[in-house]
Amino acid sequence: MIELTLDATGLARSRFAVSPLAEVAATLLLPWGLQPSPGAAPWVARARRVLRRARLPLLSALALDGPGYVPDFLVRHTPPGRVLAELEALHGGRPLNGLAGTELPGEVRRAMARGGAHVARQAADELRRLWDLAFAPHWEAAKAVLDAEVDRCAGVLARQGAAKLFGSLHPGVRWADGTLHVDSRLRIVLPDVPLVVVVPSVVTPRPAAHVDPTYEEDRPPTLVYPVRETAIADAHAPAAPSAEMAQLLGPTRAGLLAALTRPATTGELAARHFFSPATVSYHLGVLHRASLVTRSRTGRSVLYRRSRREAD
Repeated sequence: MIELTLDATGLARSRFAVSPLAEVAATLLLPWGLQPSPGAAPWVARARRVLRRARLPLLSALALDGPGYVPDFLVRHTPPGRVLAELEALHGGRPLNGLAGTELPGEVRRAMARGGAHVARQAADELRRLWDLAFAPHWEAAKAVLDAEVDRCAGVLARQGAAKLFGSLHPGVRWADGTLHVDSRLRIVLPDVPLVVVVPSVVTPRPAAHVDPTYEEDRPPTLVYPVRETAIADAHAPAAPSAEMAQLLGPTRAGLLAALTRPATTGELAARHFFSPATVSYHLGVLHRASLVTRSRTGRSVLYRRSRREAD
């Protein structure tokens, strides 16, 4: 059990955040340990393929085979001393908190021998490659799910208060007597927490509290929790076209047309159907020339809609 105690000021300062980094880092736990929820399985499958096939030796070495600690330094400009301290925390563990130590793989030890700055640079470079290959083409759809979840939580907070809000996140999270309780195999009790950053996720399968393992900085804990499976499924599941439409247009174009029950961008459609944006753009172009869809610009995005004639 993880217990985070906040006073009224800490509760007032707590906030929500949508974090691309948290989504990528979560995959360093999932491929070899925790299983994702069914709705998130396609996201994790992509990350698994990238970790297996791409040259990401440091991230692969840092990925865990069970619940535990993934270093927080996966940012290029982390101070070198901080990087090495976090790796030592990974090696030594926190036995009193239920976090066992682990033998550092050879790839990690070789990188450490070149200094903390080198480790941070290599981790950041590999993280960028993992993002580009596994997440970037599909982030627009994922962000829409996460933004909608934040909006939902804002409504609960406004209408029912903070206690109801935390209780609505997940059955493994609850608020009682000024303390946020998070179900966990770890045993951590933090009094007088200055604030909590709450991060919804489409990847993580269960709630987790990310706590600074080095105790060298006054960094607030982060509560990461999975959004509801129905919300993920709604974002990813393409509508099924009729057999006649598939025969007429081909399965790919028919599927895209069926998915346009509401306006969508190329990136959103690519994420739902697990195509590349270029493939979706090509087929939407064909549908547009056939006057089956229309398009309009909204800010930096181009929204596609079924044409009035097709909808009728």
